[in-house]
Amino acid sequence: MYERILVPVDGSATSNQGLEEAIKLARLTGAKIKLLHVVDMWAFAATPYAGMALSPEILAQLKEGGQATLDAAKACVEAAGRSADTQLFDNISGRVCDVVVAEAKRWKADLIVIGTHGRRGIGRLFIGSDAEQILRLAPVPVLLVRGKE
Repeated sequence: MYERILVPVDGSATSNQGLEEAIKLARLTGAKIKLLHVVDMWAFAATPYAGMALSPEILAQLKEGGQATLDAAKACVEAAGRSADTQLFDNISGRVCDVVVAEAKRWKADLIVIGTHGRRGIGRLFIGSDAEQILRLAPVPVLLVRGKE
């Protein structure tokens, strides 16, 4: 079955729902869990602060926030009686989905579990979907966990 489950986390409610499903699967199969968070510089460009230069201080804050997200996710896994490895990635160029797919290949994941917003229509067109791109590009099965509306 599944022995290595990769779980991208961003701290959102939908991401946490994906994490919960990954924990359930890991408990059933005895799988290892690897949590990853991508510090996404492109997402920063879409914020009200986009006009500011990405200073070393802002980058450090983004990394601290990413590490806090990983720490919180790891605590959830450990509270469920499992262990997890974590990894923080900087994404200066490219897409988050590319980082996730590359790590799935490198770590030899058997499954990727992702919480998704399930955006449709114009919202999906403008915002895009990393989950959809991971689904298209992943070398392993992907479990998409739809967020509660």
